Amino acid sequence: MSILTKISEIEAEMARTQKNKATAGHLGMLKARLAKLKRELITPKGGAGGGTGEGFDVAKTGDARIGFVGFPSVGKSTLLSNIAGVYSEVASYEFTTLTTVPGVIKYKGAKIQLLDLPGIIEGAKDGKGRGKQVIAVARTCSLIFIVLDVLKPLGDKRLIEKELEGFGIRLNKKPPNIHYKMKEKGGINFQAMVPQSELDAELAKKILSEYRIHNADIILKEDCVTDDLIDVVEGNRVYIPCLYLLNKIDQISIEELDIIYKVPHCVPISAHHKWNFDDLLERMWEYLRLVRIYTKPKGQLPDYEAPVVLNSDKCSVEDFCNKIHRTLLKQFKHALVWGSSVKYNPQSVGKEHVLMDEDVVQIVKRV
Repeated sequence: MSILTKISEIEAEMARTQKNKATAGHLGMLKARLAKLKRELITPKGGAGGGTGEGFDVAKTGDARIGFVGFPSVGKSTLLSNIAGVYSEVASYEFTTLTTVPGVIKYKGAKIQLLDLPGIIEGAKDGKGRGKQVIAVARTCSLIFIVLDVLKPLGDKRLIEKELEGFGIRLNKKPPNIHYKMKEKGGINFQAMVPQSELDAELAKKILSEYRIHNADIILKEDCVTDDLIDVVEGNRVYIPCLYLLNKIDQISIEELDIIYKVPHCVPISAHHKWNFDDLLERMWEYLRLVRIYTKPKGQLPDYEAPVVLNSDKCSVEDFCNKIHRTLLKQFKHALVWGSSVKYNPQSVGKEHVLMDEDVVQIVKRV
């Protein structure tokens, strides 16, 4: 029996199983089985992590990478061409872009790589079309733009989300606050720090038994569901911010546009007419969560033209030094910092100090 057939059978069984407390354990086991099968589909035995395939993988450049994902003919290529000035063949028929087309823009001092991915189709995660290669590249992005036709956004949005979810991509979500550690003996130690609406010790044990895990520590630090625990056990999920770009707004009314603006994570645009690009770039910057740090050589003014750009999750002085050059830390004595991360200007700090956007840093080396 093929993996796809097994997946279909499990999904059918889950659909006809009534959801209640009595069936929670059975559904949890089915979900764990489903996750294992999908992992096999993504990374078949002997495969190398669902490789991106010839013509798809593009070397990472710049400070962040944004992938344009969407069904064929929604305007991704036009959007890239008009934002980055990079030629990407545009036509009115479907499947024009057959390889990953890169472009680069410079915004607020940061270099941001844009990737126009080939149009995905329903069933991409199951190997239809070239969807697996497309989504594999999407997993490497700092931010995903899902480009939708404003005249049929909801249906397409659901289908694309399903494809990305099936490939282990979690959009606009944070990793579950679950401490999970396998051990050699002692059984399953289950602790819930807050009241749980779904998961309990018995259900957690049933899920882990599907993975043949019988000794582990699990501490739930928030209200979690079955899928959260499975994601943590699988360990191959990526959590990526996402903006939904509703394209072709020149075809709708002002009243409809007002409604769209209230939808979370959405930015209405017209790629063809270059409408609302300023708002798009501002939202892009917000979702990328980048931090610009300016360097100041001793006795000179800060260099405001070429900031060192870091991710807000990794923006300590140590990260700053490593971004400039790996050997810098070996000579590091302390750093002088001007900006919002310190009380005094300048202030002497160590390598653990966390920097904030537009701080100025001078590295003092050991003599």
